Amino acid sequence: MRDDVAEVNFDGLVGPTHNYAGLSLGNRASMEHARAVSSPRQAALQGLAKMRRLHRLGLVQGVLPPHQRPDPTALRRLGFEPGTPLSDVAAVAPSLPAVLMSASPMWAANAATVSPSPDTADGRLHLTPANLISTTHRALEPEQALAILRGVFADRDWFRVHAPLPASLAFADEGAANHGRLCETHGATGIHLFVFGREADEPSIDGGFPRRQSRLAGQLIARSHGLHQARVRFIRQSAAAIDAGAFHNDVVSVVNENVVLAHEEAFDEGPEAVERLPGARAVIVPSSRVPLGDAVSSYLFNSQLVTLPDGSMRLIAPAEVAETPSAAAWVAEAVEDADNPIDAVDTIDLRESMRNGGGPACLRLRVVMTAQERAALRGRVIIDDDLLDRLERWVEQHYRDELCPDDLLDPALEDESLRALEELTTILGLPDVYPFQRSPA
Repeated sequence: MRDDVAEVNFDGLVGPTHNYAGLSLGNRASMEHARAVSSPRQAALQGLAKMRRLHRLGLVQGVLPPHQRPDPTALRRLGFEPGTPLSDVAAVAPSLPAVLMSASPMWAANAATVSPSPDTADGRLHLTPANLISTTHRALEPEQALAILRGVFADRDWFRVHAPLPASLAFADEGAANHGRLCETHGATGIHLFVFGREADEPSIDGGFPRRQSRLAGQLIARSHGLHQARVRFIRQSAAAIDAGAFHNDVVSVVNENVVLAHEEAFDEGPEAVERLPGARAVIVPSSRVPLGDAVSSYLFNSQLVTLPDGSMRLIAPAEVAETPSAAAWVAEAVEDADNPIDAVDTIDLRESMRNGGGPACLRLRVVMTAQERAALRGRVIIDDDLLDRLERWVEQHYRDELCPDDLLDPALEDESLRALEELTTILGLPDVYPFQRSPA
């Protein structure tokens, strides 16, 4: 066990093209808010406010930059020259501009699956970007995610960033949103929980919403990361949870150290799926207290469950939890219950993200790191107050306050975004992670 280990929450910085296109089948919030007016500025500022809150709680907070939109590589592969006006793209395929301008990389929980160095055979921290092939817009992310992660976790003495799994439904991978790490403390060796929706040879849709994660994807990632077979578990997500809108498992469960907070209907085998895990402290929320529909609409389980420096556990919940009577009542009782590991709850306003189906846990990638590994990171990606202040000013300068669906065709939006990202790479000290920095296109 290492005493210099900390869990770093790397939040995805919301990009300047944040919009509501309703592209995510199975994500009820995304579908319900399709074509609504968004506020990229408010979305980014809300995300930064969450980062500031965790930083002030004494946690190590990181940031990952947004992706370039539209991606010139994706345009080329679709038969368009980079720089082609999106109005011309829309003339060929009206649905494509929204896909190409999606700001979905803000949800960093889908960026990768992470295995910390205490758990791996070679003693390095391993990351595998998710291939995200279950939705068209997110399937465009892996190449830039790989470049950004290799840019930040560049030192091969400490880190290994693998290529994503091949783009096949058999290998469908949604990253950390379907993965958890069970451990006594963050510095101890962990057990890795891979939650899947289907076997590789089963259909991705079987009468309801897509089963996005395959079991085989988790098996292959566990092997490539050098995880000991005895310390890997596979748990099947329940069809009821998926069809209720839990498109990722982190909508119905969250793991922090030895605590597994889960809805009663999260797993195919029921609560026993986590109650029998070695060393697990299972906190099961019954359907009679919080119906599955309330769990999904409030994103109670998409909260961040974190351990503070004093050893207490805190739930960082979206404001919708306090506004949902069943979820609010359960949380209030949990805090008062001496046998419940949740000591306190903070509610955060993330309404811009929530309307697209992403709560606090969606916005962050958990990376357990030693002090030496943190020192080996490239760029200025660990948050402090000065960096937060600079990022807030950057957002205020470059982001639009409102964005309508038709605004995605505005050529000025792409120019504004590129100028913003160019300045951001100077702020973060990452001069070569974007396509526009690596080629004339």
